[in-house]
Amino acid sequence: MPPQDDSPYPRHPPERPAATAFWPVLVAVVLAGATAAYYFWLGKTPASPPQPPTRAESGPAKAPARVEPAIRHPLDATQLRLLPALDESDAPLWEALAELLGRKTLAGLLKSENIVRHIVATVDNLPREIAPSRVMPLTPTRGAFVVKGKGADAIIGPANPARYANRLRVLQAVDARRLVDLYLYFYPLFQKAYAELGYPGRYFNDRLIEALDDLLAAPEIMTPVKLIQPKVLHQYADSGLEARSAGQKIMIRIGVGNQGLVKAKLREIRREILSRARKQ
Repeated sequence: MPPQDDSPYPRHPPERPAATAFWPVLVAVVLAGATAAYYFWLGKTPASPPQPPTRAESGPAKAPARVEPAIRHPLDATQLRLLPALDESDAPLWEALAELLGRKTLAGLLKSENIVRHIVATVDNLPREIAPSRVMPLTPTRGAFVVKGKGADAIIGPANPARYANRLRVLQAVDARRLVDLYLYFYPLFQKAYAELGYPGRYFNDRLIEALDDLLAAPEIMTPVKLIQPKVLHQYADSGLEARSAGQKIMIRIGVGNQGLVKAKLREIRREILSRARKQ
């Protein structure tokens, strides 16, 4: 159970925090930031079918091309924006979040470099077995992981959930509608980062919904959670819990009371995202 998995929820930072402060919607597109989203939102015009090869050109039959999964949750975003290039997006994103959350709060919460890429990588990793700390956008939670007892009697300490109190207050204060407004506005950057991650034919918003669903499916354990320590790090003694996704293990770790608060906000964010999905 890696100690770095202290961030209980994925963040989706915006740029200009209030709807009234949005940059004007422009028809012009900065290709470096929005080319990938253009094809996902508007669709590619199918190319004319190639002429069949002559007998002299024919060779062994080629394997069929891999078909990427269909987009399940297309965002209702039909206009493309003039956005900063992905490599230049950290400063404006940071400033916008500072206006939204306050500079002191933000400085203690969010890493200031590669914000979009770290968010995308973390969202992609949360439903997997491991979510590496090096790509997490949030700073580590203060204090050491609290364990009560030793050996076969070790459990997550009753005081451990209190370590997350400040972050939970920030999460609960976030306006889901405003957050999703900004996520939608800057979606081309998230899509571009997802393509760079190795998914050029897939849709990041679908992966985000998968990650949210995985977090929401985390079990709510009312009894003390037993631990083992085979090496340096603690793991869940229950092999079924240890086999769960990185995101679900984080949810278990923060405690059932905190988990209920986080799930309530994640459901709110999920509903807001799906309300913006384009009807198919």
